[in-house]
Amino acid sequence: MPDTKFLLAALSTLLLGACTSAGAPKPPATLAVTVPQVAHPQGETPQWWYRNGAAQAAANGAMAGKAKNVILFLGDGMSLTTVAAARILEGQRHGGAGEENLLSWERFPATAFSKTYNTDSQTPDSAGTMTAITTGVKTHMGAIGVSAGPRNDCADSLNKHLLTWLQLADSAGMATGVVSTARLTHATPAATYANSPDRNWENDTDLPEAARAAGCVDIAQQLLSTARFGRGPLVALGGGRAQFTTVEERDPEYDDKVGQRLDGRNLVAEWQQAHPQGAYVWNTAQLKAAAGAPALLGLFEPDHMQYEQDRANDRAGEPSLAELTRTAIANLSKHGEGYVLMVEGARIDHANHSGNAARALGDTIALSDAVRAAAEATSAEDTLIIVTADHSHTLNFVGYPARGNPILGKVKDKGGEDGTGGLELARDATGLPYTTLSYANGPGYTGASNQQPAGPKKYPHAPSSFDPASGRPDLTHVDTEHPDYMQEALVPAKSESHGGEDVGIWARGPGSNAVRGTLEQNTIYHLIVQATPRLRERLCAQGTCDTQGVPVELPQPTTFERRTP
Repeated sequence: MPDTKFLLAALSTLLLGACTSAGAPKPPATLAVTVPQVAHPQGETPQWWYRNGAAQAAANGAMAGKAKNVILFLGDGMSLTTVAAARILEGQRHGGAGEENLLSWERFPATAFSKTYNTDSQTPDSAGTMTAITTGVKTHMGAIGVSAGPRNDCADSLNKHLLTWLQLADSAGMATGVVSTARLTHATPAATYANSPDRNWENDTDLPEAARAAGCVDIAQQLLSTARFGRGPLVALGGGRAQFTTVEERDPEYDDKVGQRLDGRNLVAEWQQAHPQGAYVWNTAQLKAAAGAPALLGLFEPDHMQYEQDRANDRAGEPSLAELTRTAIANLSKHGEGYVLMVEGARIDHANHSGNAARALGDTIALSDAVRAAAEATSAEDTLIIVTADHSHTLNFVGYPARGNPILGKVKDKGGEDGTGGLELARDATGLPYTTLSYANGPGYTGASNQQPAGPKKYPHAPSSFDPASGRPDLTHVDTEHPDYMQEALVPAKSESHGGEDVGIWARGPGSNAVRGTLEQNTIYHLIVQATPRLRERLCAQGTCDTQGVPVELPQPTTFERRTP
């Protein structure tokens, strides 16, 4: 018997050794970066945030990455509930029960959670969160590319400018691109190239006189001036035409609209002058015709682009997010130095704010289509793709709906959690049916507002006042699956609010093994720069790296600008 035990133990050891040496993946190399202990939150300086994020990424093995290209997809306001509901809706659109479906990025091998709070708020906004993602430093609510400080103080912000990984890549000779369904001057895309303590300073009419006098520049101008780091974005596609043209200029698509600038500057014309071989487009046909241009500026709406639900109604033709993504990749991939690209599904957030789940889920599915297009157009051998959100929302997924129940419909169950009855409408304690999806707050509150009567609300609805609701409406004969139906909200508000819980991170490609665990949101920047040799080498060349080659010192933007003779 002892001999038998010995033989079994020896055999187990040999088998384990064979598995380890032959087929098991080696864990990524990890590096330790010392981070000083500080008092929270008062001890959290920009340098501390930067080093802390660098330590998390290095400890997860990001330095082992060998990415040539990086694509970051940002689902604005894409909470985990939004992802789950969109997954089911897409599956049901394809004729399935829905629950078994996966969105494109949910097939990626690496996943993590992102902690989204701002330095001054438990529940964040898109500006501070995207700044964390693009610069490696957490900051205040409303901040674009600057470290934490007073939101309306231009002078204070001038010595707090932060370097983004898009500007870093530009200075390293890589091609860069920005794609968004929002205005290109809106919070998320702006945080890739601009510096402003207040996200609302999008054009010169928005910029307070005191801020202008102190030296601040509107965000639209900064899209052009960011070329000081290299060439500027070679692809910039989104909405927001009015931010770039003057009040004297009529919009090419809408006769009743003009630009918003009062300074007399047509920034589209200035961009064209800076890119004489480039192409400016504002509709789908023009985009297709100009796809091979060496530089591409596309502004497809005066304001935000259309929701996917409404895109087909655009008279001039508006490209999908997947089409924009394919165009951007085709353009940027022509550059042998590699590229970085940010793609935002912006209107997920806007639809959630409007209390309209149908449009929020529709734009989430459109983002999934775009991620799929990117995965098909690139190789996991050289391109790191990261999908995440900036923050959450208050969308709820509740009740005990039966398998395959329409996700936008009313709950049908078999007797609740006990499951002892037949399939029928579930009812609340007052005997009324309710929907699977609802919001904790927002304009879907069922009391009478100054715009719509008491009862279910119809999109669009942005009231300034409500009367208290008298009970819940009877939804028995209400079509809650209609795209304009607004889910009920518990707390009345003109606009539904963000949520403060963690959001997801999904990744594939070189360096994606480091995407795991629960991470501070600013760590995403460090995952990107550490996993991309050309980016980290550029940082090291400026003396920001430790003896292990990990970028740990906060880079000063001016040292990365082009040297002019």
